[in-house]
Amino acid sequence: MNLIPITSPHFLGSELLTAMPDWAGIFGSQNPLILEIGCGIGDFVTQMATMHPDRNFIAVDYYNKGCLKTCKRIASAGLTNVRVVRDEARGFLVRCIPPGSLQGVIVNCPDPWPKTRHRKRRLVNAEFVNFLAGFMQPGAEFHFATDFDDYGEDVARMMPAMGGFENCLAPDIFRHEVTGYPLSKYMRKFMAEGKRIYFVQYRKRVV
Repeated sequence: MNLIPITSPHFLGSELLTAMPDWAGIFGSQNPLILEIGCGIGDFVTQMATMHPDRNFIAVDYYNKGCLKTCKRIASAGLTNVRVVRDEARGFLVRCIPPGSLQGVIVNCPDPWPKTRHRKRRLVNAEFVNFLAGFMQPGAEFHFATDFDDYGEDVARMMPAMGGFENCLAPDIFRHEVTGYPLSKYMRKFMAEGKRIYFVQYRKRVV
């Protein structure tokens, strides 16, 4: 398969990610580092980076076309605080993110693997959240959203039992609306069809 080359200055190619990158040098600042896993076409991260110019965002996606569209959105918005990476999330974290360095992790609308026999393939589960926790600073936030009912309910029930996290939406274990949290084009499409978005948000405890 031929991939369209991405020449955007916002894109970090594999030649820049062979060793642990100097993120402060890449962004030109020591601002808090936020990771979005599965940025899609970049609608969400563009909104977040515009709202939070004092934070640096790494947008990761496995699909070349999504990374290309994300770069175009970032450029159109005139943003300097986003970098885009085409990679698989776990491998990228291990190779490129220092332990305890992230101030936030965002996972919006990952593949729900709706068939019962496929649900073990879902990205967000207890093992994955524990894995993420190793890369998060104390006080860092974990944001999860899905349009798929039982995925949202499963994660919402799972998170209270996770050690080391506290609920940002307490007393609710999930909400269908969260003030100040942008809606992606994908979310708006599903809401227009009458579907609900499940938002689950937690913070890593400060010991």
